Amino acid sequence: MISMIDMLGVSDPLVVLRPMQHRPDVIVLHKGRDEESTRGKVIQYRHVNRIRSKYDASISAAGGVGFNEARSAIFNGANIVVVNLVRPGDPWEGISTSEDIAAIARKFLDTIK
Repeated sequence: MISMIDMLGVSDPLVVLRPMQHRPDVIVLHKGRDEESTRGKVIQYRHVNRIRSKYDASISAAGGVGFNEARSAIFNGANIVVVNLVRPGDPWEGISTSEDIAAIARKFLDTIK
């Protein structure tokens, strides 16, 4: 079994992880929908190195992830990136579904290579 913990709304993941008796296999740094509309609110990738220095876990980035966020997540050491697909007219950040999804998937994979 693989365990995951979603850090949605958590400002300092280490505060949550330290007291845990069994640490998760995957730690998800997650920006919420309400944070997507807040100018300047980004996933705090500085936490990736802080977590890695203490725990052997995969790090995932989720929430409002488009091409630029994906590049930044991988550059900063994330192992997993959860893409946010959005419909045209939705106020959320991410990759629009108005385009060819297969082409978007290929472009996304090229982006994170």
